[in-house]
Amino acid sequence: MILKLAVSAILFGAVAIAQTPTQQSVMAKTVEKTAGIHWKKSYKEALESAQKEDKPFMFIISRHTCRYCVQLEKTALSDAEVIATLNDKFIANTAYTDDDDYFPPELWNGGTPMIWFLLPNGTPMFQPIPGAIPTKDFKEALAVVLQEYETLKKLKKTKTK
Repeated sequence: MILKLAVSAILFGAVAIAQTPTQQSVMAKTVEKTAGIHWKKSYKEALESAQKEDKPFMFIISRHTCRYCVQLEKTALSDAEVIATLNDKFIANTAYTDDDDYFPPELWNGGTPMIWFLLPNGTPMFQPIPGAIPTKDFKEALAVVLQEYETLKKLKKTKTK
């Protein structure tokens, strides 16, 4: 067991040392770009905000060490138009499985990243989008979700009249 821990520590150290200043700079820029999204700190906080603000909830299950999760952050989630749409029309939260962040177990299917679009009550609007999708497709997904959300709101208003 001690040998396994020592080997892991050596390998982890080699990976950390192997990062060039350029790689570290790219990672810092990625964090900086996605930091433009108004992320809620927790699933619970995001759900409460979605209910209060009457907005759809984009929920991502991610992992820091997942290459597709990082790719999603570097592409679609770093796009200025996506950031503006998310901040204006959605409530956003990411749960990291390697940080043991809470999320409802029924949303877990074993893969990351997994992008869910939820109603303010937490009910999924669609099946999740798995993996890192191209920015163009991500923008189209946001548009479809917004259109469906508006349709559902109109239906709800007509039923209450």
